Amino acid sequence: MTMEQGHRAGWPQALRRYLGVSICAHLVWETLQLPLYTLWTTGTRKQQAFAVAHCTVGDAMIAGLSLLVALALFARTPWPSGSAARVYAASLAFGAGYTIYSEWLNTGVRGSWAYSDLMPVVPVMGTGLAPLLQWFMVPTLAQWVAIGRPPWVDQRKDQA
Repeated sequence: MTMEQGHRAGWPQALRRYLGVSICAHLVWETLQLPLYTLWTTGTRKQQAFAVAHCTVGDAMIAGLSLLVALALFARTPWPSGSAARVYAASLAFGAGYTIYSEWLNTGVRGSWAYSDLMPVVPVMGTGLAPLLQWFMVPTLAQWVAIGRPPWVDQRKDQA
């Protein structure tokens, strides 16, 4: 097997690890940040459980799509051995960008959910700090586990 074939064989496993870690971490994050939303005090346990499950599934879809779009647009060498830093930065930008839009749409326009007084809000943007941090912390952890190194570090060519 050539080195290039080895890299191609590695990406499905890295993608599976990324999605697995991402889903688990988003589930934990959604559960822990629930008190930062009014649903914590106004909703039933069933409504809260549904919200956590619903948001986790949405997070998994955003995470997967953010990574796939980043790979399609910015991977110049076989991922995960190469282009990791470029793909990492782009996937963070896509995830955070969508979060800013979604939080604005759902809190400001639709009123689908609301922040409690406990939610720190980013000045000017009005986006909750917790959901914004989520899209930096969770993808960083997931990509780190998926590729086996910090995602902002590309392997040197002589190691690839």
